[in-house]
Parts: sequence; structure tokens; C-alpha cells
Amino acid sequence: MEKSLQRLIEGNRDWVAARLGENAEFFHNLAKGQRPQYLWIGCSDSRVSADQITGTQPGEIFVHRNIANVVSVSDGNLLAVLQYAIDVLEVKHVIVCGHYGCGGVEAAMNEHPPGPLGEWLMHIYDVYRRHRTELEGLRDPQARSHRLAELNVMAQAAKLSSIASLRQSWRRRGAPYIHGWIYSIADGNLRDLGVTQRGTGL
Repeated sequence: MEKSLQRLIEGNRDWVAARLGENAEFFHNLAKGQRPQYLWIGCSDSRVSADQITGTQPGEIFVHRNIANVVSVSDGNLLAVLQYAIDVLEVKHVIVCGHYGCGGVEAAMNEHPPGPLGEWLMHIYDVYRRHRTELEGLRDPQARSHRLAELNVMAQAAKLSSIASLRQSWRRRGAPYIHGWIYSIADGNLRDLGVTQRGTGL
């Protein structure tokens, strides 16, 4: 096996040993099932791992990731994850989390690659167009990118409220809450963007 792949297998062995050293029943308990309170809709960026940056354990966060944490009503994968999370797992919170320095956000501002990637980035370019005046008023390219990352999170969180399975859950049990967060890779901190939504008997 290639050394870079072998490192992953060996890393797994070390991780298993460490978990069992802390709790001999760790995997036995984990195998009983999951009951996470959170659905995390985040970016596929390899530097943004939901459980690591929140200090949570396996089983605490149900995760969906894609380029630039997009909520697309035509994405069957996302819709299935959302439905399972709210109908079966009955999560209490759905968190849309973006991050500064997002390659998808920056590509949407600067280029339009061909193929599926370009089509996907149109979701973010649409956010850019809606906020063009504000964004182009920011002369610093990094400040513009950071602001678009925030606006993208807000837009994707807002889209969730139009999805049928979520609205049905709001009518049925008044949950889940929807949150929009942003993560800074540069300092490791998460920030709530203050766009929390909750259904009120829709």
C-alpha cells in the first residue's frame, strides 16, 4: 500500500487505541445508534471539520458538506439529509457554517470555471449579484471575500425556511432552529451571524 494511504490506516489504529484507553465501551456505545441534536451544513474544505472545530464527539453532529456550504433546492442529496435529520433524528438545530478564505466563494467572485463546478458556483454568484454595490464598495479583496462568505451563509440559511420538510417540522414540533455561523481558519474561532430562525406555527 502507498505510504500516504498506510498513514491513514495507522492513524485509525492509533485513534481506536486512544478511544479505548479513555473508555473501554466507546465503540460499543457508539454502535447502539445516533441521536445528534445538530445538523451541520458546511463546506467541503479539508480544513473545516465540524467535530474538531466544535470539540464534539462522534454521534453528536449529523453532517452534510459541499463546496461553499450551499443550500440548493435542486440538490437531492441535501434534501434527503435534511429530511432524515429532522424527521428521523429530530435534530433541534440546523447550522449553516461557512468560512473565511473559502475557495468556492473566491472562485465565484473571480472566475467561472466550466462544467459542474461552474454551475454550482452560480448559487454564490447570485448572492454576489444581489449585494454587488456593498461588495464592490470594499476595496480590499480579502474584506470583499470575507463579506461574501458571510452573505452566502445568510442566504443559504434563509433558503432552508422555504424547504417543505423543514416547514412541516416547524408546524409539527416548532423545531429545528436554523442558524448561520462563520468560521475563521486564521484563528480557529466560530461566530454566530445572528440570523437564527424558528418556525412559529406556520
